[in-house]
Amino acid sequence: MYRKIWNVVIFMKRISPSRVKTARFLTFFPGLLSLPLAVFLFLFPVMKVSAEPVITAPSAILIEASTGQVIYELNAAERRCPASITKIMTLLLVFEQLDEGKIALTDSVTTSEYASSMGGSQVYLAAGESQDLDTMLKCITVASANDASVAVAEYIAGSEQAFVDRMNERASELGMTDTHFEDCCGLTESDDHYTSARDVAIMSRELITKHPGIFDYCQIWMEDFTHETRQGTSTFTLSNTNKLLKQYEWTTGLKTGSMSKAKYCISATARRNDIDLIAVVMGAPEPKSRFQDAMVLLNYGYSVSNLYLDDNQEPIPDLKVERGVEDCVAVDYEGEFRFLDISGNSLEQIEKKLELPQSVQAPVSEGEVAGYARYYLNGTEIGNVPILFSKSVEKAGYADYLKKILGYFLL
Repeated sequence: MYRKIWNVVIFMKRISPSRVKTARFLTFFPGLLSLPLAVFLFLFPVMKVSAEPVITAPSAILIEASTGQVIYELNAAERRCPASITKIMTLLLVFEQLDEGKIALTDSVTTSEYASSMGGSQVYLAAGESQDLDTMLKCITVASANDASVAVAEYIAGSEQAFVDRMNERASELGMTDTHFEDCCGLTESDDHYTSARDVAIMSRELITKHPGIFDYCQIWMEDFTHETRQGTSTFTLSNTNKLLKQYEWTTGLKTGSMSKAKYCISATARRNDIDLIAVVMGAPEPKSRFQDAMVLLNYGYSVSNLYLDDNQEPIPDLKVERGVEDCVAVDYEGEFRFLDISGNSLEQIEKKLELPQSVQAPVSEGEVAGYARYYLNGTEIGNVPILFSKSVEKAGYADYLKKILGYFLL
C-alpha cells in the first residue's frame, strides 16, 4: 500500500517521570555514579533533538522538494540581489525548451560580440565561436559562465532582453511574487534585479523535480572543453563553483552566486534516504559561510524529517454506472501521495480512506473526479488524492436499452 521513508536522527538522554525515584536515589549514593556509562544510559530513555539551526546569513529557507513544504525560514520573503543564482531561471527555461523539443543538446550555439563581452565569471567564449548546447549548459552550471548564459539566451529568444521577458513571465506563472529579472546571468547590480530566498526555492524546486536531467550537469566537479576559433584550438577546464559537492556527501546541486551587493548565495540541493531538500542561503558574509549555513540547514532538515509515500498502485473496484451504455466504469488514482512530517509523529498512524459513491449516473467523462482518497493523522486530514474516471461512458438511449434486452434473451 505504501512505503515509509525514514531518516536517521540525533538522540539525547532525558529523565522521564518514571525515573525520578531512581534519580533521587542516585543523589543520596554518589558512589553509584561511577557505574559504567553503558549501564547509566540503559536506564534512561531517549529524546529527539530538534533545536532550530543557527546561521550567519540574514535570509534563508529550507524546503522538501517533492511536497514543497517549508521546514525552516528566515526573512524568506526579503528581496535581495541574487547574483548568479539568477541562472536557475535561465536553466529552467532551457530545460523546458528541451522537453518541448524546440531545441536539442546537439544544436550549435554561436557566441555574439555582446555575449563575448560579458565580464565576471566566464569561460572566455570568443565572438563567432560555436559550441553545442550541451557544452554551453556545462559552462553555465559548472563554471557559472555569464558569456555562455547570454549566448544561450540569444539563441533561444533572439536577444537577451526577449529572454529576460520570458524569465519574468515564468516567474509570475510560478507565483514568484518577490522577483524581477533584469538580465539572464545575474551580472547586474541594478535595484530592479531582485528575488527572495522563497522565490529561489520555488524555481529551484520546479527545475529539479520537473527536469532531473539538470543533475547530470551540476554534479560535474571538473571537465575540459575545447575552444575552436579562427586563432586555433585551446583547452579550458571547467571547475564547479559549488564546493558542497566535496564537503557534503549528499549534495546533488545546484547553483552558487556572489557579488559585492549580493554577497554570497547558494541554492543547495541534497538527497538522503530518498528525501530531497533545497536549502537557499542569501547574503552570507563570507564565501565559506554560505556553504556552512547550507550544511547546517540540510542537517537540521534531515534530523526532523519523515516522509510518508503512498504510491497508490493497488486497484480500485469499478463503479456501477446507472443509465449508461456500459454497466460499470474503471477508476484510478490521479497519482501518488506524499506527506512530510517534521513534528515527530508516528507515520504508522496515518489512515487512508476512499471516498467514492456506490454508483454514478451516466454520462461520465474520462479524467473527471469520481471521488477522493483522504489521509488522516491523529484524526486530522493531512491531504488527499483525487480518484478519476479512467474512461468515458455515454448515457444510454432507446437503442442501447433494446440492445441490452435482446442480448439478455439471447444468452
